[in-house]
Amino acid sequence: MTDNVLPMLRGALVQRYEQIKRSLSIQLGSPELAGDVLHETWLRLHRDGHVAGPIANPQAYLVRMGVNLAIDIRRSQSRMLSAEDVQELMQAVPDPAPGPAQIAEARSELDALMAAFEEMPARRREILLLVRWEHWPQRDVAKRLGISLRTVESELKAAQEHCAARLLRER
Repeated sequence: MTDNVLPMLRGALVQRYEQIKRSLSIQLGSPELAGDVLHETWLRLHRDGHVAGPIANPQAYLVRMGVNLAIDIRRSQSRMLSAEDVQELMQAVPDPAPGPAQIAEARSELDALMAAFEEMPARRREILLLVRWEHWPQRDVAKRLGISLRTVESELKAAQEHCAARLLRER
């Protein structure tokens, strides 16, 4: 008997759709919500593998199923924030953009770094630029410049120390 429950419910939903929708509209107070839950009811009847049977009154069962789905929908909607709530939360979040003081400080640091960069010998600048800015492996930089890996390492260390010292002096 339980094997025939799903086809019976599907058939009852198709045959008595308007009556079930009217009942749900009255109980839920919304024809749109009634239509939505009937659509979801149809999907569940096709998606779910079984329904415990036997069912004496398929129309009443489908109306109850629709009411339960409507309750689930309303619960999920009540957990959502309203547009006003979202706006209020957005105003409470601090602006991540830097302020004028942070911008001025960053520009000052950048100017100091550029000055330190310009003070270095050309090869040291190129090594620093290739390794730290363009992310070249030190071995490739050594090949490109025709120098040893050890020289690249020592020049890179000297360049970084020079820049760090210059930035500390500027503070």
